[in-house]
Amino acid sequence: MKVNVEIECSPEEARRFLGLPDVSKANDAYVEAIAKAMQGGHSLEQLQGYARQIAPMGEMGLKLFQQFMEHGAGAAMAGFKAGMNGEKK
Repeated sequence: MKVNVEIECSPEEARRFLGLPDVSKANDAYVEAIAKAMQGGHSLEQLQGYARQIAPMGEMGLKLFQQFMEHGAGAAMAGFKAGMNGEKK
């Protein structure tokens, strides 16, 4: 049996309904800090170092995100190749 439920609401309403915290002020501060760093950054190494310091979970978070993207790309490529060969799931 398959049941589909559609709920029409704004992202703000969904956030409140799910009990998630309002992080808009933290996001604004994060974006402002990155923008200031990019304007005042003298070299790529300085910007990378700054990004590692303020990114969620630091360098470990960046590595996890990179692994996530690599695995996703690998899975997408495998699906694409299977589709090109006429294989079914």
